[in-house]
Amino acid sequence: MDKKKMGFGSKTIHLGQEHDPRTGAHNSPIYQTSTFVLDNVDEAIRLNKDQELGYTYTRFRSPSEAELGKKVALLENGEAGIALASGLGAISTAIMTLVKGGDHIVAADVLYGCTLTFIDDILSDYGVELTLVDTTDYEAVKEAIQPNTKIVYLETPCNPILRITDIERISKIAHEHGAKVLVDSTFASPYIQNPLDLGADVVIHSATKYLSGHGNVVAGVIVGTEEFIRKVRMPHLQTLGAVISPFDAWLVMQGMKTLELRMERHCENGMKVAEYLNEHPAVEKVYYPGLPEHPQHELAKKQMNGFGGMISFDLKDGFEAGKALMNSVEMISLATSLGNVDSLIQHSPSMSHFDMTPEERAAVGINEGQVRLSVGVENVEDIIADLDASLAKMEEIIK
Repeated sequence: MDKKKMGFGSKTIHLGQEHDPRTGAHNSPIYQTSTFVLDNVDEAIRLNKDQELGYTYTRFRSPSEAELGKKVALLENGEAGIALASGLGAISTAIMTLVKGGDHIVAADVLYGCTLTFIDDILSDYGVELTLVDTTDYEAVKEAIQPNTKIVYLETPCNPILRITDIERISKIAHEHGAKVLVDSTFASPYIQNPLDLGADVVIHSATKYLSGHGNVVAGVIVGTEEFIRKVRMPHLQTLGAVISPFDAWLVMQGMKTLELRMERHCENGMKVAEYLNEHPAVEKVYYPGLPEHPQHELAKKQMNGFGGMISFDLKDGFEAGKALMNSVEMISLATSLGNVDSLIQHSPSMSHFDMTPEERAAVGINEGQVRLSVGVENVEDIIADLDASLAKMEEIIK
């Protein structure tokens, strides 16, 4: 059977997994060990030269990490993948594999707050230059690229305003200037979007989110060419130490078995909740690519297989309304993560993007009354009922 021709749901269950040859265990074992016994010194020398040939030390590579990296790479139609200890560990390690002092990065002006902090505050101390740009303004992207530009970095959909960037178009621009395109595709998951198929060089996921789906693990994955992943592993992962534990890798793989089922429900619920919010009198604006009025709605239909479960919306009464709504929800949890089976809500200016100044947030459309909702897989009627009651309570509080 040609596994590459399997449906997505079958792939998430079977690809990359090998039943334990010694015991016949159906589920992959958790290789909870820090080190591996080697046959002889020649074997040690061989493996230290090429970690992809086997295992020496879990900080470099473990069977659990290798299986997860391979599984996500196959879903993303990439040559190779590597799993790390967090989404931000994946982001920082991937970027540091490609840049050095004196290099330049073009990055989207709307990114997860800690990603922006890493590129703008940390890497700048080491002589890496940064230009922020609206990645839907393709002429601006061209103008931002310099002779020393090594990376064009973006999220699509972006966190938190759900802006959609044309990956194929950006990739053509970047490649004309010798730059690599890195796409954080966390909000989409491999079910909805495959950036490598559209020309990107590297795709990154916070596996904490949709890949795991159950809020019980922190992890990240990088997918790219075999050559690039080798460089990520040695010496960058080797020395930076963002290694995933075998148990965490195993947890992500268990969650991924239901990825297709969960994403279908996330998309279905997301659309219904977005339509509800779009009609609510207390809501100023809804950011959801599935709505026809979204500025990149047509691009989303072309580039994505569904619109996902992430929604942001602006409340008419600003910060105090956002605070009142956060304090009023009951079934929906106030939490800063996303992609769980249960619905999560946050106030983006004070949570995921707290380290930006009010002026910086306003410049990119992160308004003070902006709420981000990760729509779960509960019965959608219950999600809407909780929002409806909470919005009514919010209006009473701020009168």
